[in-house]
This record gives sequence, structure tokens and C-alpha cells, in this order.
Amino acid sequence: MLDGLLRLFAARPFLQVVRDFVDIFIVAYVIYRALLVLRGTRAMQMGIGLGIVFLLYLAAKTFELVTLLHLLSWLLSSIILIVVVVFQNDIRRALIRMGGTAWFTGGREQQSRVIDEVVAAATELARHRMGALIAFEQDANVLEFVKSEGIPLDSVVTRELLVSLFVPESVNKLHDGAVLIRDLKIARAGVFFPMPETKILDAALGSRHRAALGITEETDAVAVAVSEETGRISIALDGRIEPLAGPDMLRARLSELLGTHVPRAMSDRLVTLFRARPRAAAPPSESTRA
Repeated sequence: MLDGLLRLFAARPFLQVVRDFVDIFIVAYVIYRALLVLRGTRAMQMGIGLGIVFLLYLAAKTFELVTLLHLLSWLLSSIILIVVVVFQNDIRRALIRMGGTAWFTGGREQQSRVIDEVVAAATELARHRMGALIAFEQDANVLEFVKSEGIPLDSVVTRELLVSLFVPESVNKLHDGAVLIRDLKIARAGVFFPMPETKILDAALGSRHRAALGITEETDAVAVAVSEETGRISIALDGRIEPLAGPDMLRARLSELLGTHVPRAMSDRLVTLFRARPRAAAPPSESTRA
């Protein structure tokens, strides 16, 4: 097999081989990103349904099922229009992400700033024993699984705004719901997530922690939950709750899970360590010795 590949490449110009590899890589990457966007959403189920329709078309063509073939041919002739209608939300979301500044710059500085603001807000909320639930949307569309979509905000992520959204006042109708962060912005507030399907749950978990479990069971979102009873900060992913020791661990876990490694906690410890170290005494000069 290897000899056949070598003979195939040897018979073609080098630039043409490179062009073909680049072409294949781009197509594979686009398909990979499309599958990541569709993973965990209802659109994935619709895509599987369209795949089954295509397999039925091939079977009808093979076994010469005239009526079924005519019906499926009429259906597949409008497949582009069907795909656009079915996947319009996912296509729009993918194009918005591609056109954003994070696509070109990598968004590392902006994402690090958002993580810092969330960590600061969660720390302050925990100190004042105010419950909170903040979810980071990744590839799956979270709004397809929510019970209530809340209020659209589309605002910059700041500590002050996050804290104000969870102040437990009667006039603040949004504090019982969750905040959804999408594309490094606060997309919505007052969102209500579904409860988890699993029957075995810790009785100590409150409604916010259960909602965090529910949305992370259905999607690839990462949720930060603050308990108003204990003031403890937890992180939820893949349908499980992970208690955290403090803000440094929260920052490290969010940086790891969201793809940006922010070594702030380590750098703070190193700065403190070097500041605390006593300086070595300078060697005596010649005049002192004399």
C-alpha cells in the first residue's frame, strides 16, 4: 500500500500534491467544525434523519422502487433549501463566530479578561452568600434545551453587571435564573435550565446546582454555580458537579476547560514567593574590610 502511494505521488508534480493536501485538510477541518457545532443539539438528530433519507434513496435506486424513488428524488432536489431552513440557527451562529474578532486574533486576551471577571463576580457573590449560575456556551446551542430563554442583553462581561444580576431583591426578576455567556458576551439573563434526567442526586444540591447538571448533561456547556446556603463555588460539566477550593482553582479550571491557559494563580504565587525571599547580603567592600 505504501509503495502504491509513493508511486502515485511520484508521478505528480510536488506543488499539485501540496495543493491536494491543503484542499483535503481544509475540507476535513470544515466538516470537523460543523460536527462540533451540531454535536449535542437537535440539529444533529435532524442531520441523521436526512442521512437516513439519503440511504433510502440509494436503496430505492438499487432495487428499482419506482414510486419511492420518484418521491425521494423530488425531496432531494430541494435538499439545499431544506438544509438552510433546518439548520438556519446553527449556520447563523457559526457565521457570527467566524466573523468575530476572536476567530482572527485567537481571543486569548479577551477570553482571559472574561474569565477574570467571572471569577471576581463568583468570589464576591460567594462572600455575600448570594446564589448564582453562570453558563459558558461552547459548540452546542444551549437555547435549544432551556425552559425559558430569559432576557437578551448582548453586553460586555463585567464583575459589576454579573453581581447585580444575581442580587436577591424582589424587584430583580432575573436573579433566580442563569446568565448565559456566548461568544465572550453576556447573551441572556434569567434563563431557566432543565432539571437533570438522572434520578440519583445529592440531597444537598440546590436548584441552581441541579440546573447546572441538567444543562451540562444535554450540552457541552461549562456552568459555574454559587451556593447561597454555603457560599461554595462549584463547576459543572458533562453532567457532574466539581466543588472548588477557591477563586484560583476556579480560574485554572475555566482556563483549562475553555481552551485558554491563564497562569495567573501560578504567577501570583511566584511573585509573592520572590518578594518574600530575603535578599542576600552584599559582599563587604574593600573600604569596609580596611
